[in-house]
Amino acid sequence: MKGAVFGNSVRDAASTVAPKAWEVLRTRIAKSVRRPRIVRSLISLFILIVIWELTGRFILTNKLFFVPLSDIVVTTARLAASGELERDMAASFKEIAYGMILAVVIGNAFGVLLGASRVVSDYTEVYVNALYSTPLVAVAPLLILWLGIGIASKVAVVFIISVFPIVISTASGVRNVDFHYLDVAHAFGATRRQVVVKVLVPAALPFVLTGVRLAIGRAIVGVVVGEMFGANAGLGYLIFASGQTFDVSAMFSGVICLAFAGVSLTWALQKLEHRLVRWKPAVLEE
Repeated sequence: MKGAVFGNSVRDAASTVAPKAWEVLRTRIAKSVRRPRIVRSLISLFILIVIWELTGRFILTNKLFFVPLSDIVVTTARLAASGELERDMAASFKEIAYGMILAVVIGNAFGVLLGASRVVSDYTEVYVNALYSTPLVAVAPLLILWLGIGIASKVAVVFIISVFPIVISTASGVRNVDFHYLDVAHAFGATRRQVVVKVLVPAALPFVLTGVRLAIGRAIVGVVVGEMFGANAGLGYLIFASGQTFDVSAMFSGVICLAFAGVSLTWALQKLEHRLVRWKPAVLEE
C-alpha cells in the first residue's frame, strides 16, 4: 500500500515538473529567437536556401555540376535511413575529437611555455612559424603510409594541422598579459608556477579560445584530406567516393554535414568564451 502511494506521488510530481520545465525551455527559445542577431541569422539562412533552390532548379540545371537543396535533403535522408551517413559521421567526428583533444592539451601547454620562456622561444619559435606556414596537408599521404588507413593516421593529420594555431595564439596571449598583473603577483611573493597558473593562463584565455576556434576549421579540413587519401569510412571518404561516381547530391550532403559541425562547434566555443571571459567587453553592438 505504501509503495503504491509512493509511486503515485512520484508520478504526480513528475507530471507537475515536466510542464514547468517545458514552459521554461519554450520561454528561453522564444527569447533567443527574438534577439536581433538570431533574427538576422535566420533571415540570411532563409535567403541562402531560396537562392540555392532556385539556382538548382532554373539556372544550373545540369545535375552533374549542381543540384537543388531539396535533392540534397532527400539524399541525406536516404543515407541516414541506410545507416551509411551515421557510420561516416561517427568515423569523422571521432577522428576530429581525438585530434582536437591532443591539439588543445599539447598546443596550450607548449604555447604557455613558448610565451613565458625566452629560452624556449629562442630555440623553437622559428620552427613553429615555419611549420605553421607549411602546407601540412602534403604530409597526409606520408602519415597514412606510416600509420595505415585506420583512425591513427587521421588523428595524426588532424593534430598536426590544428595544433599550430593553438600554439601561436596561446603564446601571443601570454606575451600580451598586462605587466601590472605580473608586478602585483611578484609583489605578493607569487612563485613562477603561481604566476603562470593564476595570472598568465587566465589573462590569456581569450587568445586560447580564439586559437581553438581557428583550429576547429583546420581540423575539419585535416580529417577530409586524411580520409580522401586513404579510408573506408568518414565524411571525407563519402565526398571523395561521391565525386568519383558523379553523385553530386551525396557529395553536397557530406559537405553540409561538415559545415554544420564546424558552425556548431564554433557556436559552442563562443558560448563557453562568454561564460569564462565575462570581463571581456563586447565589441559588436546589436
